[in-house]
Amino acid sequence: MTIPGPISSHANQVEATDKLNVGVSMLTLVPGGMGGSETYARELVRQLGKSSSVKATCYVNESAAGFCEGADEIVVPGMGGGSSTIARLATLARGTVFRRSILRKMRPMDVFHVPFTVPLPKPPKGKPFVQTLLDVQHLDLPDLFSTPDKIYRKIFYERAARQADAIVTISDFAKQSIVDQVGIPPEKIFTAHLGVNPDDFVPNLGPRQNFIMYPARGWKHKNHTKLFAAMRLLQKTNPELRLVLTGGALDTLTDIPSNVDVRGLVPLSELRELYRTAACMVFPSLYEGFGLPPLEAMASGCPVASSTAGSLPEIVGDAAELFDPDDPQAIAEAIRQAIARSEELQRLGFEQVRKFSWERCAEVHEEAYRYAYAQRHLAAAGS
Repeated sequence: MTIPGPISSHANQVEATDKLNVGVSMLTLVPGGMGGSETYARELVRQLGKSSSVKATCYVNESAAGFCEGADEIVVPGMGGGSSTIARLATLARGTVFRRSILRKMRPMDVFHVPFTVPLPKPPKGKPFVQTLLDVQHLDLPDLFSTPDKIYRKIFYERAARQADAIVTISDFAKQSIVDQVGIPPEKIFTAHLGVNPDDFVPNLGPRQNFIMYPARGWKHKNHTKLFAAMRLLQKTNPELRLVLTGGALDTLTDIPSNVDVRGLVPLSELRELYRTAACMVFPSLYEGFGLPPLEAMASGCPVASSTAGSLPEIVGDAAELFDPDDPQAIAEAIRQAIARSEELQRLGFEQVRKFSWERCAEVHEEAYRYAYAQRHLAAAGS
């Protein structure tokens, strides 16, 4: 059985025999539907395309053609992607059925990497395998996941992690959770903090408008319910202050207060303008493997009020007003304090953002690739 059609290449074909050849498989990518993980993958391959020690070839499905700016991209025909459960399972099934055909058409590689966690296709036999595992939220907060979701993650996240030669994750918090929950030795896990491109954001240090914002999908752990309770408290003390919500799946939210505007998915230009003009960005999440929006807000000069959950204290440092995400009163007070401390938090925010770069993120990936390559070859030499 063969996969139909030729594989098309969309980038310069440059031979680099002195570089480590890395195959980056992103067949489960759903453009526009994967939030921060999509930003991570896009910036990673952009940086790998400039690397002097790694030659990356990226494999994407048909819906993601053109995603890999700066790196060699190869589109695998017959693989369409999709975010629904049915579409996701169809992608996995097709990638499994046509595994041999896909692998035969891939270029020779020294390391196989899956940035979106799920190893599709299953890694070539004998090749060093690197998995990106952003977090293990399903183990840390199991009550937020359905039984099918937990089974899916057990198979495609946990089992793959145990088979990987190296794992890349995005915070020290996430690394410790992987060690504790999955039993992976810490030396196999590499923390690659995400980054911010300061040039993508134009800071506003002048007057800001009388609204706060929260860019997040309508998932349970994003904690909109407690934020709504905080907005009802603010409606009494700060009646002119409004909350603007952006992100996907917000149509699942209920009992929305009258001082909340739900905009849903918005263009990137609109999101950045909200960062530039909001009095504050509030981030009440109950769990984050990293948490990129607070840094994007800081890069825009927007004061941040942040939850103390998950990785967030690690990421925001002392550049945000912190609060207990389970306490609506604490959320409301943190919003008021963040606005009152605007000038101070803007200065601290600019300093914090400088600690996170996509260049460093890519460097850690290269370290993981070299580690996986060395470990696999040491094992082969000892057998």
